Amino acid sequence: MLEDGLIEHLTKFLLELGAGFAFVGRQYKITVDGDEYSIDLLFYHLRLHCYVVIELKVEKFKPEYAGKLNFYVSAVDSQVRTEADGPTIGILICKSKSDIKVEYSLRDLTKPIGVSEYQITENLPEQFRASIPSIEQIEAELGSWDDE
Repeated sequence: MLEDGLIEHLTKFLLELGAGFAFVGRQYKITVDGDEYSIDLLFYHLRLHCYVVIELKVEKFKPEYAGKLNFYVSAVDSQVRTEADGPTIGILICKSKSDIKVEYSLRDLTKPIGVSEYQITENLPEQFRASIPSIEQIEAELGSWDDE
């Protein structure tokens, strides 16, 4: 599972996100109208003074993912955020995306939400590429976790 892999390498993941991210929780529980939901990853950005909801998908983007992320961002804004915090940011990380589907899915949303593909080696300098696994290698490894 992508999430397990990210948690195993949380320090590296935080460095990839950039400075200022503090880890709040994995599978962060939130209850809405009596039903419990689990946010994949919840962070707090120390410089922006806001929560950051990260949803992870190991498949290509689907429009319904935007609705789910919007729901989680709204729930965190209503139940976790204080008056001292800025609006919650939502980030969806998925295997691949169609820009037009993302545009249609987010067009009329007013919350700060973004969609990104996870990419492993595309922007790495050549000397580092040999030490970083390919997407295919990671998917094979993540697939083996599903069998456990």
